[in-house]
Amino acid sequence: MTPALAYLVCATPRSGSTLLCQLLDQTGIAGHPEEYFEALRHSGVPRKPHEYFDRERHANIIERLAFREMPDGAVHEPSPLWRPERYDEYLAWAIEQGTTPNGVFGAKLMWGYLGDFAALLRGIPGNAGLAVPDLLGRAFGEPRYVQITREDKVRQAVSLWKAVQTQAWRRDADGDRRAAVEPAFSFRAINFLVRQLTAHDASWDAYFLGLGIEPLKVTYEELAEAPEPVVRRVLDHVGVDVPRELRLEAPPLRVQADERSEEWVHRVHQHLAALEG
Repeated sequence: MTPALAYLVCATPRSGSTLLCQLLDQTGIAGHPEEYFEALRHSGVPRKPHEYFDRERHANIIERLAFREMPDGAVHEPSPLWRPERYDEYLAWAIEQGTTPNGVFGAKLMWGYLGDFAALLRGIPGNAGLAVPDLLGRAFGEPRYVQITREDKVRQAVSLWKAVQTQAWRRDADGDRRAAVEPAFSFRAINFLVRQLTAHDASWDAYFLGLGIEPLKVTYEELAEAPEPVVRRVLDHVGVDVPRELRLEAPPLRVQADERSEEWVHRVHQHLAALEG
């Protein structure tokens, strides 16, 4: 069953999408936008650290990450509902979970696994051979699009490189800031992620250009500076009546950037300056 109104937050990792989705969830009228579709087709679970890199080009990086797969010792298993041969059942569950009583559904999508998500959708009877926009239209009924980007790609890549090493993707307001694994600096890894994140943003741009539509574009920087105006813009774009008084509480997240992050950003810019010289 398709929702009455749907939207997709299109993003890249560490772009502020989690913050945006939590703020939208707080409103109670914009669905429950979570990352329901991040499980890869071959594994049924989200990308592992090494799957952000090319096995042939980045053998040394992958070897380093092999010892940091799951610092907490946990083994991630697919959802009991997740079965490629019955993906329609999982899709129905996700839509139910992501929809608020007013009939609005929200979800988050990363370019890095959009291809796998499309392949799973094509396995649903009647979807074989459909292009991605048609697949998303069948699943969600012509969704609205919100694209969030981060202007400072070096900081974004530094944040992602730390996260894939530590598997600490978020930090709650009252959480322990210590990571189970101490991350190590790698200019090669960070520089590759800068290019990858830039390319994925460009791929989203090309996707929307091909559709002939203009998504609502927001940035991490403006969201961090003034959350409420951004949330109001998203609600208006989605087609939800925006209440006159919109009270947003600070989400249970804390900025994960620290002194190490600042040091790494500085080192990356030093490397880049040396290369340009």
